[in-house]
Amino acid sequence: MEVFTDYVCPWCYLNAARIERLKRNYAIDVRWVYFPLHPETPPEGTPLVQLFAGRNLDIEAMHSRLKSLMDAEGLPYGVRTHTYNSRLAQELAKWAETQPGSDGIHDALFQAYFVRGLNISRIDVLLDVVRSVNIPEDAAREVLEKRTFKEAVDADWAQARQYGVTAVPTLVSGSYALAGAQPYETLERFVRQTALQPQAEDDTV
Repeated sequence: MEVFTDYVCPWCYLNAARIERLKRNYAIDVRWVYFPLHPETPPEGTPLVQLFAGRNLDIEAMHSRLKSLMDAEGLPYGVRTHTYNSRLAQELAKWAETQPGSDGIHDALFQAYFVRGLNISRIDVLLDVVRSVNIPEDAAREVLEKRTFKEAVDADWAQARQYGVTAVPTLVSGSYALAGAQPYETLERFVRQTALQPQAEDDTV
């Protein structure tokens, strides 16, 4: 099952916890695929009031609703003021997936942003995340500074375009897709149903 995601997407943070629960209960192979949610975000970030300008959105109410949902899922959640460019975080995670014992990288990156409100476009912040999950810091620094996993994330973004994914989280299994942060029971039904369905020949949605 492919899970299209981005580290500045609150629904992806919520969904990731439910995916981990699925993995404990079902024999599924999950592949994280990275998606450009706000690729235009500058290094210093964009204030949420600017990001949501013109949408008639009450940001305080949004935070309150999200906190209630995260609390119900047992996830920590803090108030943030900006969105940040997640591209380097995606490249770091793509590399980390090749390292043994790096399963915690996804949760650590989500928490760096959604709990601590950190600028995850900064290399020093990302290296702090690396240290917290005990994967090789020197190798991670090289990946970030030399952009050695740039093409891998480029390929993920291209795959999202090929599949027609326009929002995250989106789950894809064979020729079937499920968009949005769905309740756990809906994810279970998706896993069961797609396991019984024949795969499309070109394996696309």
